[in-house]
Amino acid sequence: MNSILRFVQVFALGTWVGSIIYLSFVVTRGAFGVLQSRDQAGLVVGYSLARLHYMGMVAAVLFLVAGFALAPSLKAFVQPAMLGVFLMLLLTVVSQTRVTPRLAELRTEMVSVDATPKDNPLRVEFDRLHQTSVRIEVVVLLLGIVSLFFTVRNAGK
Repeated sequence: MNSILRFVQVFALGTWVGSIIYLSFVVTRGAFGVLQSRDQAGLVVGYSLARLHYMGMVAAVLFLVAGFALAPSLKAFVQPAMLGVFLMLLLTVVSQTRVTPRLAELRTEMVSVDATPKDNPLRVEFDRLHQTSVRIEVVVLLLGIVSLFFTVRNAGK
């Protein structure tokens, strides 16, 4: 049973981390490189990011439940991988419930992000929130890589 639970952890976290990498380096670059407008590309990336967030939340719950089943005590939650995944989950929830919806609202208000002057207050807020979103995703990715390392390292114990 322990092998199955470890597999669930590695699979869930590996899938999440791999998906972040794929979105960041393939989907995003492809959308902005292939689509006719940056606004269209932004919509594709926003849609994909929301789905990634939902997938990540499911992966986090699977990881944490499997971790708790492996060590059914509160000590399980102070292990580096468990803490890392918990932080990933919190950041993802914040991004999905606070940052992403506001970006969508601003996109709608501006009609075209690309055509909105950079000094327009809506564009200024959009650019700031976009940077926040990128920073959150980078932190989630780094936490995921570190947590995956600790998970795999502990699998042999």
